[in-house]
Amino acid sequence: MLLRFDPLLRLFLPASRRDGPQRVPLDGTSTLGHLVESLGVPLPEVGAMTVGGVPVDPSYQPSPGDAVDVAAMPRPQPVPLEPGCSAPRFLLDVHLGTLARRMRLLGLDTAYHNDMDDPALVEQANRERRVLLTQDRGLLRRRKLWLGAYVRGSRPDDQLRDVLERFAPPLRPWTRCTACNGELAPVDKADVEAELEDGTRRTYDVYGRCAGCGRIYWRGAHGAHLERIVRSALATVASIRAG
Repeated sequence: MLLRFDPLLRLFLPASRRDGPQRVPLDGTSTLGHLVESLGVPLPEVGAMTVGGVPVDPSYQPSPGDAVDVAAMPRPQPVPLEPGCSAPRFLLDVHLGTLARRMRLLGLDTAYHNDMDDPALVEQANRERRVLLTQDRGLLRRRKLWLGAYVRGSRPDDQLRDVLERFAPPLRPWTRCTACNGELAPVDKADVEAELEDGTRRTYDVYGRCAGCGRIYWRGAHGAHLERIVRSALATVASIRAG
């Protein structure tokens, strides 16, 4: 049997097997999904699979002589939304803390813990219907995980662009606490003056407070670097949605 992988999926293959179709022996019992993952490609990264143009699913039992085309998950990828939710929600593993803060900066509902093991991550992702983002291929291969995605890139800028290109989520910059993911609510300056440094109190008049942890935010606190991240993200999503 031959497996022909989309170029976007070849990064998951062993370096020696990234060129051309992959010839895979059959044992008479393994499903197509098992054979794909045995080569290192997590099923959450896989889109349509076809044999001779006919769609098949991961439970398909391949036959000798089959040539299977394995597409990557389409971009942007639709995400089933819970009732009352207008945007996907995310959960990031312990290695993606910087990415989590940037996603919160953009107003994305992003859960993150720096001390949660794999079973607990899967349990929370399933319970709260969050897309689990990770660079751990083994975590994506857990059968109980409802929806996950591999994050490409080693730099936070590249990781964020990858997530935005994959899901094109609606953005609401400056509406979430980057520390705890709580929502920010406007607050009168008079109510927070006692908690401000003198320079901040003299310079700024518009403030918000996190409903979760109580942290105070003001528009001048982010600086040019965060402004650049927001502008770039908005442009990326707008470009994707424009087709």
